[in-house]
Amino acid sequence: MSHDVRNRLPSIRRAFHRHPEPGWCEFRTTARIVEELRRIGVDDLAIGREALSSEHRMALPPAETLAEWRDRAAEAGVDPDLLELTADGHTGAVATVRNGEGPTVALRVDMDGVSIPESEAAGHRPADEGFRSENEGYMHACGHDAHAAIALGVLEAVKASDFRGTFKVFFQPAEEVAGGGKPLAEGGYVDDVDELLAFHLGLGRPTGTLVANATRPLAMAHINATFEGASAHAGKEPSGGTNAMQAMTTAVQNAYGIARHGDGLTRVNFGRVEGGSASNVIAEEITLDGEVRGETTALMEYMRTELERVLYAAAELHECDVVIRRISESIRVDGDPTLAELVASVARAVPSIDEVVPEAPLEASEDATFLMDRVHENGGRSLYVIVGADHPTSHHTPTFDIDERALDVGVELLAEVVSALGADRP
Repeated sequence: MSHDVRNRLPSIRRAFHRHPEPGWCEFRTTARIVEELRRIGVDDLAIGREALSSEHRMALPPAETLAEWRDRAAEAGVDPDLLELTADGHTGAVATVRNGEGPTVALRVDMDGVSIPESEAAGHRPADEGFRSENEGYMHACGHDAHAAIALGVLEAVKASDFRGTFKVFFQPAEEVAGGGKPLAEGGYVDDVDELLAFHLGLGRPTGTLVANATRPLAMAHINATFEGASAHAGKEPSGGTNAMQAMTTAVQNAYGIARHGDGLTRVNFGRVEGGSASNVIAEEITLDGEVRGETTALMEYMRTELERVLYAAAELHECDVVIRRISESIRVDGDPTLAELVASVARAVPSIDEVVPEAPLEASEDATFLMDRVHENGGRSLYVIVGADHPTSHHTPTFDIDERALDVGVELLAEVVSALGADRP
């Protein structure tokens, strides 16, 4: 990796960090990625609508939310032509470099922020060093800013290397809401991929560590349920309405009591509730956001079916109606063990890698699995790896940050793996 690439990575990562955007609203992030891709010089660049299947998008925000973030990007000076390509929540890009005959190797990275206010406290490095989020209520609390920066570094390094073949980078929107993986998989650009790599920084693994095969991602589904009742005066006529609040609380308690499955891990959680009007009014409408997960796609489906049963039963018990919306999902797909062996072998020769863990469970969910599944269907191989990065607090917390030394580690490792795949596909 050249000194120029190495020196640019922290500033690129910090630029992304200052301007986090939620899923399908990554207009400014896409623009900065496109700017860097054009600087690097790629042979093909598909942006927004060109890169993905619009009809397969999941967890799309309301039109007014998309318009608000698009306006923010316009005010920041984003090219109007680029805003047109990404309009109405069509963010992301696919970049392609062609270096002669050989396999098609791809790297997938995510780029969206998290809906968490970033800490302003002393000791939080982004606040201390002036690159804290400027979009209040949102931050890069999972490392996607660093993922995007690493991908740009890998692309530049591969372009300058002796890699032979075609290299693609998928800059995926809306990972946090499991909304962008399937549209990219359905967009056509993954159909000729022979080898696909996806990765995540950190996840409790220290800088200099590599997990060559992060296995057993949990399949996941987001749901939204709106309970609809009838309001009444809580003091004068408490029995006059039908209480959506009661229906919601009954549903939540009963959902946590769903029997766990004997075939593997299952999860359920609710993270957001909204509704009601005042303490003296029987609540007429309550909306609930939740999720289920399973060690396999079938186990996730079991949990989703059981959760929907509980929601309908709670509504009926309290004489309310409930509208259930399936917002998004991800599936369980495991990486290829032979590709993992190659990655581990390459990693052992990378000076910045101190420890190689052949295999470990991911213990989270990832919609990169849609792309992995498509590659497997077409006879190719895929792999999800963890590139270690020290982080002072857990992912999805206001004080999350990453050790920027991991940027160099990620670029060096992934560029070496891509070059190895181009030189000799096992």
